[in-house]
Amino acid sequence: MLQKRSYYSFLFAGSLVTLLIFVKCQTNNHQLTALESVSSPSDNPISAEKISFGKKLFFDKRLSRDQSISCATCHVPEYAFTDRKKVSEGVNGGKTERNSPSLLNAGFLKTMMYDAHLTSLEMQAIVPIQEHVEMDMKMKELVQRLRLVEEYQKEAKRIFNREVDAFVITRSLAAFERSLLSQNSRFDSYYYKKNKKALTKDEIAGWKIFSEELYCTKCHPAPAFTNYVAENNGLYLDYGQDKGRFRIFNDSMDIGKFKVPSLRNIELTSPFMHDGSLASLDAIFSHYENGGAKHPLQNKIIQPFVLTKKQKEQLKLFLFSLTDTTYMKDFR
Repeated sequence: MLQKRSYYSFLFAGSLVTLLIFVKCQTNNHQLTALESVSSPSDNPISAEKISFGKKLFFDKRLSRDQSISCATCHVPEYAFTDRKKVSEGVNGGKTERNSPSLLNAGFLKTMMYDAHLTSLEMQAIVPIQEHVEMDMKMKELVQRLRLVEEYQKEAKRIFNREVDAFVITRSLAAFERSLLSQNSRFDSYYYKKNKKALTKDEIAGWKIFSEELYCTKCHPAPAFTNYVAENNGLYLDYGQDKGRFRIFNDSMDIGKFKVPSLRNIELTSPFMHDGSLASLDAIFSHYENGGAKHPLQNKIIQPFVLTKKQKEQLKLFLFSLTDTTYMKDFR
C-alpha cells in the first residue's frame, strides 16, 4: 500500500535482470519495448519463490494493527492496483492525504512516493506498514506476529535462510511489486508491434493530439507515459497543508511538486491527481485547457489551449487505448 507522500541510485546498483518469468506469463507473446527489463538491487535478486511469498504478504491483513486491511485494500488488482477512492483509508477509519497510485510497472520507477524521495521499493514497503493512518504497525511487532505463522517461517527459511524479519518482509513485497507488468495495451500493439489495425482512426487522431499538437509528452512520454520527475502542474494557486516534495527537503522551490504519474491504465484509476481532486478525464482536460491555476512555480510548459468536443473525445479514446488488463489472469 503506497502512501500519498534510480535505476541509477546506489540502492539499485547490481545486475539488470530480464524478467523472463513475467514475459512468459503476462505479455501474451507481446514484443516488449524499453520496458522489458527491471532493475533489482544486488541484495534482492528476482525469483519466482520470492514473488510468490511477497504476493501472500501483499494480500495478508495481518500486516495491519487491527488486521482489517492489507496492501491490496488500497491497491486493488481490478483497478490497476489503485482503490478508486479520493484518498485511501487505513485502520480505524484513518485517511491518508493522498490518492493511491497504481503499482503496475512499479519496477521501472526511479523514485517512490509522490514526493519522489525514496529510491527503492524495499524502502517504500516500510512506509505504509508503519504509517499511523495506514497500517499502523511497528515493524518489531509485525515480525513477532508473522513469526507465529508456520508457513511464513518455512518460506523465509527456504528462500532467505533466515527467520521472518524486516529484511524478508520488505524484500518479498518489493519482489512481488516488480512482477506487476502491464505493457500489452492496444497502443503497444499499434506503436511497437506496428499493427496499424490495433487502433481506430479516432484513437490514432487522439495520439497525434497528445504527442504532436499539445505538450503532453513533455511529462508523459512513451513508453512509460511518465518522466518520473516531481513537477508542479499548477493544480492549485495555494497548495495549503500538503505542499508536496517541499515537506521532505524544505526547499521552497519544491512547493507543489508531486511525481508525475504514468497514464497507463488511466481508464481504471480515477479519481486523479495526488489528492484525488479531479474526478474525470474531462476535469483534467479543463484544468490544462485553462493553463493551470497559475501557481508561481507551475511548470512553464503548461499553457492554455483549446480543444473541440471531438478532439477531446479522440484524446480520451487514445488514453483508453493504454488500458491493459492481461495481468489480471493472475488475480482472478
